[in-house]
Amino acid sequence: MEASRPIPTPDSQTGLRALQAMLRERHPLAALQVFHDELGDVFRIQLPGFTPVVLVGPQAARFVLVEERGELLWRNEADPVVALLRHGLLVEDGQAHDDLRRLMNPALHRRMLERYLAEMSQAVDQVTSHWHDGDVVDMLVEMRKIALLILVGTLFGADFQPELQPLWQPILDSIRFISPGIWMVWHDAPRPQYRSGLQRLDDYLYRLIRERRALGDFRDAPDLLGSLIATGMTDDLIRDQLLTMLIAGHDTSTALLSWALFLLGSHPQAYQRAQDEVDAFNFSGQVTIEQLSGLRYLDSVIREALRLYPPIHLGSRLAATDLDYQGYRIPAGERVIYSIYLTQRHRGHWQDPHRFLPERHASGGQKTPYTWLAFGGGPRNCIGAAFGQVEAKLVLATVLRRFDLQLVERHVRPHMGATLEPHPGVRMRLKLRTPSQ
Repeated sequence: MEASRPIPTPDSQTGLRALQAMLRERHPLAALQVFHDELGDVFRIQLPGFTPVVLVGPQAARFVLVEERGELLWRNEADPVVALLRHGLLVEDGQAHDDLRRLMNPALHRRMLERYLAEMSQAVDQVTSHWHDGDVVDMLVEMRKIALLILVGTLFGADFQPELQPLWQPILDSIRFISPGIWMVWHDAPRPQYRSGLQRLDDYLYRLIRERRALGDFRDAPDLLGSLIATGMTDDLIRDQLLTMLIAGHDTSTALLSWALFLLGSHPQAYQRAQDEVDAFNFSGQVTIEQLSGLRYLDSVIREALRLYPPIHLGSRLAATDLDYQGYRIPAGERVIYSIYLTQRHRGHWQDPHRFLPERHASGGQKTPYTWLAFGGGPRNCIGAAFGQVEAKLVLATVLRRFDLQLVERHVRPHMGATLEPHPGVRMRLKLRTPSQ
C-alpha cells in the first residue's frame, strides 16, 4: 500500500513571515495567504489545541462539497455554533438536514421573491428616511438594520422595527459567541457573558411562534414561520430554524452590502458606472424582479464583492472516517477547513486576484467550477442564495439612486467574525440627490 504524503506544516521561517504579514495587515487572513503561497493548496495550521487541515482550490471544494459530502460533517459538538443553533439547518447532517431543507425551501424559492420585494423596499425606506444631507453614517451599522428588517419582515412576517434597539446587543452577542475566539483552543472555556443576551433572543423567537400559532390559520402562510408551523414541527425545532436564518441570513447580507459599498466608494469609476446604470432604469412604483435582473453591471459588482470578501470565508467540517485527498491522509476526527477566501483569490484561477474588477464577471464569471464559492456548492449550497442576491441588488440600487456617497475612512480591513466584515466599519458621507439626477 502506497504511503500517504505528509501534510505540509509551516516551519519557523514561514511562521515568522505569516506573523509579520498578520501584524502588518492586522488580520489573520494575511497569515493564511502566506501559508498558501509557501505551502500550496494543502497545509496544516499549528496552534495549541487547534491543528486543522486547510484545503484550497476548486478540487478541494468539490472534494468537500460533493465527493465526500457524507463523510465530512458540519456538526461538531465542540463548536459554539451547535450550542447556539442546536438543530438548525446549518448544523445538521444527512437525512435530518435534507428533511429540514425540503420543508424550508418553499419560503425561499425564487417564485416567492416577487412577493418579498415590497417588504424589502419598505425596510430600505425605514432606514434611509433617517439619513440626511451631509450626514456621515457607518454603512456596516445601517446595512445591518436594513438586513434585519428585511429578514424578519419577509420570512417571519413580523415588524422588527420595535425590536431593533432592545435586541441589537443580543444579536451582536450571538455573533461574537460563534466567532473565532478562545473556544478554538479551550473548548470548555466558561462564557457566562453571553447568557442573558441569548436568552432574550430566545424569548423573542418563542413569542413570535406563540403569537403565530394563536392566529390559527397558517396553512397557506407564504412566509417561513407560517410554513414551519404548518408542518407540525415543535416550537423548539422551529426556534432553531428561525435563529439560524436570523443570525446567518442577516449577517451575511450585512457583510455583503457593507463591502460592496466600501468597494464602490474606493473605486470612483465603478461607482459612477453602477449609478449610471441604476439611473437609466425607470424605477417608478414597485420594483420588479425583471427590472432588477436588468442591472447587469451592479450584479457584477455584487459578485466581485462576494469574490474578494466572501461573508462565509471558510467552511469547517469534521472527518467522520479516514479520508484520502490527493494522497494526503486525513484521519477520522480531524477538523477540515476549506478556504473560500483563498480559493477565490487563487492565482492559478483568477487574473489579478486581489484587484476589484467587476468586469471579470460580465460573461458569466469564472470558467472553472468551484472557483467562485460565495454561496457554497453541491447539494448544500446556500438555501438563501436567490433571496440574498435579489436583496443586495434592490438595496444597493435604491441607495445609489437616492444618494451620492463619499467614503470617509479608507483604512478598512477584514474582520473574521461569524462572517467576514469590514472593520472598523464603512463610514460614508451622504449627499441627497435631486429627482432629476
